Amino acid sequence: MTRPETDDGVFRYVRVERHILGLIEAGRLAPGERIPSLRALGAHLGVSLTTVNQAYMALERRGLLEARPKSGFFVRASPPRPPAPRPSAIPAKPPTTVNRGALIREVLSGMARRDLVPLGVAQTDEAFLPTKPLARLLAKVATAGGESITGYEGVCGNMALRRQIAWQLAGAGIDTRPEDVMVTAGAMEALYIAVRSVTRPGDNVAIAAPTYYCFLQLLENFGLQAVEIPSHPDGGVHPADLQAALDRFDVQAVILTPNFNNPDGSRIPDEAKAEMAALLAARGVPVIEDDVYGDLTFESRRPHCFKSYDTSGNVLHCSSFSKTLAPGFRVGYLLPGRFAGKAFEIKATTNVCCATPTQMAVAEYLSQGSFERHLRQLRAGLERQARMMEAQILRHFPGETRVTHPGGGSVLWVQLPETVDAITLFYEAKARGIGVAPGNIFSSFDQFDHFLRLSYSNAWSPVVEAAVATLGRLACDLSAGDKARP
Repeated sequence: MTRPETDDGVFRYVRVERHILGLIEAGRLAPGERIPSLRALGAHLGVSLTTVNQAYMALERRGLLEARPKSGFFVRASPPRPPAPRPSAIPAKPPTTVNRGALIREVLSGMARRDLVPLGVAQTDEAFLPTKPLARLLAKVATAGGESITGYEGVCGNMALRRQIAWQLAGAGIDTRPEDVMVTAGAMEALYIAVRSVTRPGDNVAIAAPTYYCFLQLLENFGLQAVEIPSHPDGGVHPADLQAALDRFDVQAVILTPNFNNPDGSRIPDEAKAEMAALLAARGVPVIEDDVYGDLTFESRRPHCFKSYDTSGNVLHCSSFSKTLAPGFRVGYLLPGRFAGKAFEIKATTNVCCATPTQMAVAEYLSQGSFERHLRQLRAGLERQARMMEAQILRHFPGETRVTHPGGGSVLWVQLPETVDAITLFYEAKARGIGVAPGNIFSSFDQFDHFLRLSYSNAWSPVVEAAVATLGRLACDLSAGDKARP
């Protein structure tokens, strides 16, 4: 069934939800107070009774409203949101050889398993993606493409797609030419090319802690040393901490996800990005920027990137459409900056070029002008899922649990009581058909033994809700069992 939408592409029931939440947050609706009837609010907002009812039921599932027979909906005396994890107080540590491969492989082995509820995979659910329009476009280009559909693309990719990417990047404050864009097989290939372009085995590379575990895999595979810099849920890596690491260690490159860092969801403020970009440029230290979550902001304005403040080609900007359009299409891109020559050499000797049909289909989709509308729908859906996941964690997990409250992205960073070992919980959950990502894989040090990364990008369902409840019960059992030991 097609859900009603507003003109700007956000579902109408989400607008109704936000209206009620605004009244509650402003104190205009108090706990225990009856909210407007379906008919009254529908007339006030100009939406149907079905739309209002859909919003009210969604708020009831989140524990914010309660339905009373023959009386209507009332504001529930809701508990506060779970507190955020404590900021890391660990200073930048000496360069370390990364050795997390075995555990990361264990986590990744469940990525494509259909028998696991994928709470540990940061992959946007197909229900949120424009699957049918993209399928039609893929069929269209395959039928009309002729010889071009089966031939090699240029090493740097399909020019129509590169034009569209350059146009889209303007929204992130990046002024670039299509000729500066290199199409890659997802963001991971972009990161692979970027790291190889600026480092040699034995180099020190600064990363956030916690950081995306695939960054650690890249460092391990290339024989690089990790210099970990604390990331704070409320502001990411701080400029002062980065400068301290550069002063103390011989850092050859920096890898960061400034917008909604995976896994702690942190966003570096734009002014701090500008300061850090200038610092790194002055020292000649290239920064590899993973901006794969930048489009998934819950705010009205998309945050800027390091590349937005790059005046010397020192930033290698990596991203993809895997989180926003089609993960299976494997369409990503790289802005290699002053390292374009080396990046071209590596790309040409790695896979020559990316698949032609998917590039053409994505280019056609972007040219139709519906991407921004789709993003508004996607952002609203993910924000709603994030708040629902937070509420379920508060309801089912041990009382001492802390959770991030990200302003975008697709994951929550959960700090469990110190009596709960994340790896033990990982295996207990897996045995019950639930996939999670233990905190240990997000650092080269054992400093996140009691953390989990949970994805809220799966369409909310009774199965997902039950999985979160089971996970919380397992955490409670582990916590209570440990406390009961003599």
